Amino acid sequence: MTDRNEQPVAGLLLAAGGGRRLGGRPKALLEHRGRPLVEHAVAVLRAAGCTRVHVVLGAGADAVRERAELPGCVLVDNPLWEQGMGTSLRAGLDSLAGTTARAALVSLVDQPGIGPEAVARVLAAHRGESSLVSAAYDGVRGHPVLFGAAHWADIAATATGDRGARAYLKAHEQEITLVECGDVARAYDIDTEADLVHLE
Repeated sequence: MTDRNEQPVAGLLLAAGGGRRLGGRPKALLEHRGRPLVEHAVAVLRAAGCTRVHVVLGAGADAVRERAELPGCVLVDNPLWEQGMGTSLRAGLDSLAGTTARAALVSLVDQPGIGPEAVARVLAAHRGESSLVSAAYDGVRGHPVLFGAAHWADIAATATGDRGARAYLKAHEQEITLVECGDVARAYDIDTEADLVHLE
């Protein structure tokens, strides 16, 4: 039997955002169902089947470590988080480089409307190191996304600012397997005070 941690797809949670439009509250620590949002997001990845989960922290990293219960997760610090999501994606992919993971399933901490069903669908479309998979909502590409290891170096090289992997995915549109998730998830972001109504 293989070691549970040797599953080829690792969950990669980007949780470094500073919540600039939320008065500077770190998104990872926003409360959802009585616990920090980062805990909820990790639980979704695990419930979908990711046994290895790496969490990229930035804003309020010390407070997140103190307040959030993230047993078994690899916590990755991104000192450059203020430069945007691209730096978190790079830090996360770097952290996977020496592991047995051959694909990264990337999710965002501020999308609690995306649950295990949607993540599991994207995970199920993984075919190998060359896989590029994305959830879609009414045909429009969204999160989570899955990157086979063959793409990591090029994605890291092009991930800048808040764009993350957008430029890379646009250039490789023909290779992406789109997995419709609009029937099981809602892809809103928690970006502004008005969005806080989505938290429970």
